Amino acid sequence: MERITKLDGVLTPLFEIPDPPEQLYLEGSLPTTEHKLLAVVGSRRLSSYGKEICVKLIDGLAGYPISIISGLALGIDTIAHKSALASSLHTIAIPGSGLSRKVLHPHSNRGLADEIVASGGALMSEFDPEYPAGVHTFPRRNRIMAGLAHAVLVIEAGMRSGTRITARLATEYNRDLLAVPGSIFSPQSEGTNELIRLGATPVCNSAHILEVLGFELEKKKQRTLDLDDLNKNEKILVEILNIEPLERDDLIRSSGLPTHEANVVLASLEIKGIIVESLGNVHLS
Repeated sequence: MERITKLDGVLTPLFEIPDPPEQLYLEGSLPTTEHKLLAVVGSRRLSSYGKEICVKLIDGLAGYPISIISGLALGIDTIAHKSALASSLHTIAIPGSGLSRKVLHPHSNRGLADEIVASGGALMSEFDPEYPAGVHTFPRRNRIMAGLAHAVLVIEAGMRSGTRITARLATEYNRDLLAVPGSIFSPQSEGTNELIRLGATPVCNSAHILEVLGFELEKKKQRTLDLDDLNKNEKILVEILNIEPLERDDLIRSSGLPTHEANVVLASLEIKGIIVESLGNVHLS
């Protein structure tokens, strides 16, 4: 474990915050200065929607020099770190405690912390190694996350949420604030929808994040389908999806095929890699 007293390299942005840390303890490796740092925060009580969108958004950043910062907490933080590891992205965990495994918070994520370090990522804290987590430690941790990042992405948050502290700090530190919109009926999306109403950039796909971070998007090659390789029913479904993605039930109704028959065709198209189903919609891959 290394004790850092000089804020340079990727740590330089911390000089811009009103109360920079006097010291930092580091375990593992920080990214190079070419990396863009994205803080991903959200509710501990995440919904299935929150989990799915977190995985999808981070997976879409694979291959870019981006480091994912989060707080190692349960919920969105855990999914963000795990998704970064799965996508071979660098990740930095900043817990609300010291880095000693005796006090690391939460204890259930000690294995994840070890995995982050082993993968080339980093654990970082301004607290002494055996300093325990407490109510006062998390707001201080949040200021480091917001100060270190080029942009802060809020995936799910209630109206009364610690995540809102990180979001507020991001605006105070002049960082880009991004938020994922959600259902107006979902308590987990009340906070994110309110952030968007107040001016946060809405994020619906990974390209939105890459644009904010200043990356030029690679143009995807248009997939050309040889309809002659498809049977009659497969062609019906593909032609409908070529217009717009649809929910499975709407797609089946539009096709006019019997439900059991349409499901067999959809399974065949998915196996062939022609369609994918995500976030409730079926669309061409």
